[in-house]
Amino acid sequence: MQFTAIGMVAAAEKPSDSPAWFVEHFGFQVGIDIGWYVNTQHAGHQNVSLDFVQRDHESWPEATRGKAVVGTLLAFVVEDVDAEFARLSDAGLEVVMPLVTEPWGQRRFQVAGPGGLLVEVLQQVAPDPQWLADNGFGGQ
Repeated sequence: MQFTAIGMVAAAEKPSDSPAWFVEHFGFQVGIDIGWYVNTQHAGHQNVSLDFVQRDHESWPEATRGKAVVGTLLAFVVEDVDAEFARLSDAGLEVVMPLVTEPWGQRRFQVAGPGGLLVEVLQQVAPDPQWLADNGFGGQ
């Protein structure tokens, strides 16, 4: 399968409110806003979209219609996670997981997004060689 674009759609209490947070903090732009549905695209990646649908709208799957978002994490891979942590902390975002370097090769943190979404910001770093060996990587 080949993709021409990647998108995510999240249920939202007020779809017009959620995109503003991503516009302000992550560089998205609103493309379409018809009240119950809002489309955004990232300014630097036009094939990446994040959309919001009113959670009780008839177009949303009946099994989850009207329910709050739970357990959804959206991740952004960046070049300088420390700078992003400082920028987003200074902006007053709620940090739900502090900046940490993981032995498997990620430096990351998480913030609370709108409507129950979690947003992880991460940078790839060199993994710990001992962790790799202890977990069966590296042929040792």
